[in-house]
Amino acid sequence: MNIYVANIPWKASEDQLKQLFAEYGEVSSAKIIMDKVTQRSRGFGFVEMADDNAARQAINSLNGADFLGKNLVVNEARPREERPNSFRGNSGGFRKGGFNRED
Repeated sequence: MNIYVANIPWKASEDQLKQLFAEYGEVSSAKIIMDKVTQRSRGFGFVEMADDNAARQAINSLNGADFLGKNLVVNEARPREERPNSFRGNSGGFRKGGFNRED
């Protein structure tokens, strides 16, 4: 099961996050999402656990729990939604050819 974890302290490492969830069962992976520009934590991440029952127990136990001074938000991750590209189409943007004018 893929688990979404929010409100992760900036000082937390992926190993610390993995150890926290490992108390409930085998952790396949733990990933903290980093900002592409600053290379700092964005404060959320994902933990994958092999056993769904262990994952549910971890979610129930760790949601709202203190982790390095911050209360975690933990729930089952939802599939990533495709976001529309705002540069596609011609919805109110510039039109090819410029202004309509008569010479």
